[in-house]
Amino acid sequence: MSDRLLIRNIVVSAFETNCYIVSDPTTRDAIVIDPGDDASTILAAVRADGLTVHCIVDTHGHVDHIAANGAVQCEFGCPIMIHALDAPALTDANLNLSALIGGPAAVSPCADRLLQHGDEIVAGGLLFKVIHTPGHTPGGICLLSGDVLFAGDTLFAGSIGRSDFPGGSHDQLIASIHGKLLCLPDDTVSYSGHGPKTTIGRERASNPWLRS
Repeated sequence: MSDRLLIRNIVVSAFETNCYIVSDPTTRDAIVIDPGDDASTILAAVRADGLTVHCIVDTHGHVDHIAANGAVQCEFGCPIMIHALDAPALTDANLNLSALIGGPAAVSPCADRLLQHGDEIVAGGLLFKVIHTPGHTPGGICLLSGDVLFAGDTLFAGSIGRSDFPGGSHDQLIASIHGKLLCLPDDTVSYSGHGPKTTIGRERASNPWLRS
């Protein structure tokens, strides 16, 4: 938790994706980041905390980050937001990889807002800046709120996102991280799409994928 954010991490799906319910502890305004599966668990957590969900934000369009979009939207009547370049994946089981991994194909409702780099998402008392970080997918994004970063599958603790899926690019991913994330202050806490949180300073100093 930062001084002004309550961050609840729920690990969902067989891919152990981090779904984040981010809220203002005073106003109870909230957003849901990457509801990748296990909708009933996500909904129960929102209800238990007495939150008002203003929107769903997908850091990218892979199935393990979008599969519960529809259920969360149906429950709370909130818009779905994703970068414009990944929006087609919401409704295409090939683009979101669900048709390629052996399980049932999964799709999401269409996006209600198409995000671009530099956009701001205002959710009651919460404010997030959109950082476009292509490489894992063409429309991958991170969300920055003060000293807290939600990095999706761009940057992990000690690692980086895969770039071998359709639309991925290793060179683009490295450029995104160096140009848009490593310029953030060392004490910026980064919450990744999978695995534990880290800090920008730690990754700049020790991530083996980011050494020149």
